[in-house]
Formats: sequence, structure tokens, C-alpha cells
Amino acid sequence: MKHQATINRLKRIEGQVRGVTRMVEEDRYCIDILTQIQALKAALRKVESEVLKGHAAHCVEHAIRSKNAGEQREKFTELVELFEKIKY
Repeated sequence: MKHQATINRLKRIEGQVRGVTRMVEEDRYCIDILTQIQALKAALRKVESEVLKGHAAHCVEHAIRSKNAGEQREKFTELVELFEKIKY
């Protein structure tokens, strides 16, 4: 994903967060707030997916093409460690 597309998507998410904040401040219906939170989570997952695809297409691919086993292990280890931290 190109950086500008990622930035644009994150700015939209930022606006959604402000909207949810207003909903809470206005004491809006809980289900409406939860629905918006679910939409935010889906939008963040999409950004995460696109960034991961970009990492694979550029950083990991570069490590593979370099034929440098240490660099390849490093990129793989980074991903494993990241996903070990994430518990859905």
C-alpha cells in the first residue's frame, strides 16, 4: 500500500474516533457506539493487512533477494515476535 493511501485511511479512522468520542459525550445509544467501534476495528485491521502486505512485498522480498541468511532470519523473527504479542 502506498504511504499516502495509508495516511488517508488513518486520517479517516482518526475522524471516526472523534465521532465515537462525540457519541459517548452525547450519551448516545450503546449499540450505536459499539457498532462504530466494530467499524473502527475493521478499518484498523485493513490498514494492518495492507502494511503487512507492503512489508512482505518490500522488506521481506529484499531480504530474500539479498541471499543473506541473517537478514532473512531477522525479517522472519520480527514477524513472529510481532504476532506473538498480538492475541486476538
